Amino acid sequence: MAIVTPDLCDDYPDVLVVEPGFRNYGGIEAFGGKIVTVKCFEDNSVVKRQVGLPGEGRVMVVDGGGSKRAALLGDMLAEQAADNGWAGLIIYGCIRDVDVIGKTALGVQALGTHPRKTDKRDIGDLDVPVTFGGVTFHPGHYVYADNNGIVVSDKPLAVQ
Repeated sequence: MAIVTPDLCDDYPDVLVVEPGFRNYGGIEAFGGKIVTVKCFEDNSVVKRQVGLPGEGRVMVVDGGGSKRAALLGDMLAEQAADNGWAGLIIYGCIRDVDVIGKTALGVQALGTHPRKTDKRDIGDLDVPVTFGGVTFHPGHYVYADNNGIVVSDKPLAVQ
């Protein structure tokens, strides 16, 4: 499946477009799928649990509050996500181990990088609507991402 977000915007003018600011870090630069949401702040406990489950081609959208003080994803969790069939992760926050993640068969977009891992306090919410970048992401809706940006739809979109 070839995901080209400008083409999706042309073909589906009602899609929501996330404000710029995300960067592609994963080994797969264009990805999309059904949304699973996580809301957490400087604690990636819920992310860690979810990447251990079957991804079934879904995309985990993580609202980390935009924090740039710790990384919500590292190489070990990215590799586990890829192994378990996740299409990708979109993180409103930071990641680390970018050299390894860049070679991992997983789509990853984030705001930036930070070498420090998060605390593990088992705090976070799963499958709740999250809002960032001017868009609300709903569990079960669809997200598509590439080097041009991120688009969101309430239904699956036909991609080439």
